[in-house]
Amino acid sequence: MNSGRRRRGLFAPLGGAALLAACGGDGSGGDGLFVPPPPPVPLVAVSGLSSFAAGCDQQTSSGTLYVSAEVEPSLAVNPMAAENLVGAWQQDRWSDGGARGLLAAVSFDGGASWSTRTVPFSRCTGGHGLNGGDYARATDPWVSIGADGSAFFMAMVITDTPTQAISAMRVSRSTDDGDTWEAPVTLIRDTTRYFNDKNSITADPVDAGHAYAVWDRLDADTSSGPAMLARTTDGGDSWEEARVLYDPGANAQTLGNQVAVLPDGTVINLFTQINYGTDSVPSGALVRIVRSPDKGATWGAPVTVGQLLSVGTRDPRNGQAIRDGGLIPTIAVGPDGGVWVAWQDARFSGGARDGIVLAHSADGGLSWSEPALVTDPDVPAFTPALAVAADGTLGLTYYDQRDDTADAATLLTGYWLATTGDGGANWTERRISGPFDHAIAPNARGLFLGDYAGLVAAGTSFVPLFAQTYPGYSNRTNIYAVALPTVTVVAKALPQRGGGGAVQAQAMTPEWARRTGAFIDRSRHHFPDRPGTLPAYLR
Repeated sequence: MNSGRRRRGLFAPLGGAALLAACGGDGSGGDGLFVPPPPPVPLVAVSGLSSFAAGCDQQTSSGTLYVSAEVEPSLAVNPMAAENLVGAWQQDRWSDGGARGLLAAVSFDGGASWSTRTVPFSRCTGGHGLNGGDYARATDPWVSIGADGSAFFMAMVITDTPTQAISAMRVSRSTDDGDTWEAPVTLIRDTTRYFNDKNSITADPVDAGHAYAVWDRLDADTSSGPAMLARTTDGGDSWEEARVLYDPGANAQTLGNQVAVLPDGTVINLFTQINYGTDSVPSGALVRIVRSPDKGATWGAPVTVGQLLSVGTRDPRNGQAIRDGGLIPTIAVGPDGGVWVAWQDARFSGGARDGIVLAHSADGGLSWSEPALVTDPDVPAFTPALAVAADGTLGLTYYDQRDDTADAATLLTGYWLATTGDGGANWTERRISGPFDHAIAPNARGLFLGDYAGLVAAGTSFVPLFAQTYPGYSNRTNIYAVALPTVTVVAKALPQRGGGGAVQAQAMTPEWARRTGAFIDRSRHHFPDRPGTLPAYLR
């Protein structure tokens, strides 16, 4: 190991449990805002108030800038040192796409304290023409740490002009446990008919030096969005030219590409495939994977995990949309090589509301179980994240609305961890945080905390990294972390759902199909209105 972890004593928490304790009480504040009760476990505030200068993005916009709003966190654990964690998030979210910048944070004590790091992906974090970071906005932060401890931080960067939507994918590397970051390198940059979107990066946990950056690339001429891959085999010293990993063909696109690596070295790419009719209206979506036996050099035919039948989440009283992770599945691999995939789906409520469903493969992704419902079928649940501990315990985090009341002034949401040690036959559930008022979240095509959240298994703990609202409009959201034991004992037992359990999937109805199509159409990233441009609100 390098010297990064030896400097842990230099860093102090960015708030911690004391910050949340100060805003506890009876649920009402003097300014009329809902004040959440103290969390059941002490949370650590990872983010803080914005330090960006006004106008640092050098771009005018008709959208709303939510200063000090942090959303969409990603989290990675160092396989060589479980106490070393790296997180990232969007800082200062815009309503019409992206954020002013992305920030990273590093912990050397298992998440008890964090220190912020800045990487010049965009102008507000120090990007300019000489270092390749001359972009107005950045979004979709994703971090990963490989078998040798090298960390990678990937971002989508964008600048809109009157005639172009410039989009690029960039990656920065850290060789000292996330303490410092190198100047980002550009994997792809488009200014014409293509638009690059929704990226992730996975550093290989089996073979040191390998890492896989994936995303979708929308093509205005063919109305397609193939999955793209850029690969390094030398630890990030160099990157291969970006190429198509999987092409769904014309009038179809991929979204939410994410790579996982099996213990035998097989590489899997998970994605949602959206198919369109002749009128460019979505005709359905599938959760699918493709496999590579040779570290991403070649890829096999797609395997369908299941249909994606989400209807999205809304405020039940006024219909306000919540921008959730309804089109973004999540994947985790167990020590036995078993593969787990979770996503939002309405099949167990007859299309009335989304729950979190889970599918399993015992043969490396070649075949899959029927999706089973994990969450309460009577409560909307959304934005899942998965991780598997070294002992095989599966952890699943999600938001849900069980705390909500008839009060039209608030939209109460909680954050939860469910764990199973027997392959999903029985679950225990533990509250992480909430209730908090989701209604004051930034509005970016819906109340937005992120298309995804972070979750890792670190030693004997699950560590979630998630966004929630804060009681004050000048600081709408914060990023929080907490370490929870992999086996929860004070928790509500969840009965087996679906797949032979108490709640069965229901047959699709025309109204349900309409709602699913409308949700996909609202949530997907549309094709350009004119060649070379894509409205900023679509990110």
